[in-house]
Amino acid sequence: MSTKKIINTLKAPAPIGPYNQAVLTGNTLYISGQIPIDPTSGELEVGDIQKETRQSMENLKAILQEAGMDFTYVVKTSIFVKDMHQFALINEVYGSYFDAATAPARETVEVANLPKFVNVEISMIAVK
Repeated sequence: MSTKKIINTLKAPAPIGPYNQAVLTGNTLYISGQIPIDPTSGELEVGDIQKETRQSMENLKAILQEAGMDFTYVVKTSIFVKDMHQFALINEVYGSYFDAATAPARETVEVANLPKFVNVEISMIAVK
């Protein structure tokens, strides 16, 4: 039976509810959805969807690193967006973090609202 190990880092925003940044069980890391909060200042990055996406991805990167992983270990992502018309801009930034040939499986879903009313939230599953 696998045990669950909680993964938290100060290099990503603290959870804003009753959850952890990530949970590692066996070789699988489940990362909670990350929104564009700068972990240093605690401020939201808003107004430019590409900057918001980059901050969300950097938060995910910090959590992966805390678990001894990087984006090459990611097998699945979920992207939640407030406006699907911004998908191409989000995809441009998101895609820069992966090699197209080995990119993870993914879905992108438009939603009515996200935490703190941001425009993008991204979660990941990685396997070591």
